[in-house]
Amino acid sequence: QVQLVESGGGLVQPGGSLRLSCAASGSIFSIYVIGWYRQAPGKQRELVATIRSGGNTNYADSVKGRFTISRDNARNTAYLQMDSLKPEDTAVYYCNVHPEYSTSIVLGSWGQGTQVTVSS
Repeated sequence: QVQLVESGGGLVQPGGSLRLSCAASGSIFSIYVIGWYRQAPGKQRELVATIRSGGNTNYADSVKGRFTISRDNARNTAYLQMDSLKPEDTAVYYCNVHPEYSTSIVLGSWGQGTQVTVSS
C-alpha cells in the first residue's frame, strides 16, 4: 500500500492562503490519480480535488476557482494551493491515490491528515 503524509496546514484568517503537501512512498506515483479530501467535524470525508496522471484536474463546486491541485512526480509529491479561504474550509485535509479507472478505489493508507483552520 502507498504510504502518504500530509503537511502544510495551520491557522489562517478568512481570505488567506495555504499550500498543502502530500508526500507519497513508492516509485510508481506518476501513474495514479491523486485526490485531496477533507473532513470537517461531524461531517463525512469529502473529495475536493483530483489530478490525473496526465494532469487533468477536477474540483468540487465548493472550492472551484479557489483551490488548485498539482503534482510533482519526480518528488512523489502532490500539492493543494488554497486561496481565498473561508471559515467553511476548516477541516482535516487528507490525500490518497487511486487507479485511473476508478476514484472509488483507494490505494493508499489514510494518513494523519493536516488541520486547516480558517478563523479571524
